[in-house]
Amino acid sequence: MSTSTVTSEALQLKLRQLLPSQQGFGTDLSASDTIIPIIDLTKAAEGSDVGENLQTAIAFGSQTSFRANNSTVALANTAGFYRVVGTASGDNSGANYKLSLDMTDGASNKIVWALEVTSTGTILNFDSDFDLTFFLATGITLNAVSGNTDGVIIGSIRQIADVNGSLVQPAGFTPQ
Repeated sequence: MSTSTVTSEALQLKLRQLLPSQQGFGTDLSASDTIIPIIDLTKAAEGSDVGENLQTAIAFGSQTSFRANNSTVALANTAGFYRVVGTASGDNSGANYKLSLDMTDGASNKIVWALEVTSTGTILNFDSDFDLTFFLATGITLNAVSGNTDGVIIGSIRQIADVNGSLVQPAGFTPQ
């Protein structure tokens, strides 16, 4: 094995930038003719690393649309991670009510997002957009709930990962 000194200022500068703790090391870089294999086990090395914003994309073949108007609509009841996007809107011309996303285990309900509409003397319109990620454990159901004919909650849902966190790619997408 032979060792050679490398006196490239560009390489020295890059080394100082990437490894600031080595700035005062004081010796030149050296190279040898020994081959040392480096194995990269990250997703990036597989070529399948997809950014989160791309992996959670809304896709025609992946989305299930929903609309709840004076009703409860079950959005998902399979364990896993879900992205839910939509809008809740209504007016306060009638009684007080809520537009909500609820989680239930069959015995109890938990409101996890809501737009509460309160009846007043002046008629007003209310609306609110949402873009949320949910985890459903086994036995949990996610519902969209509209408590009045004057209010609607509308949107779409897509599973983005299974219960173990394995990503579910958008329909029609295959990482290269």
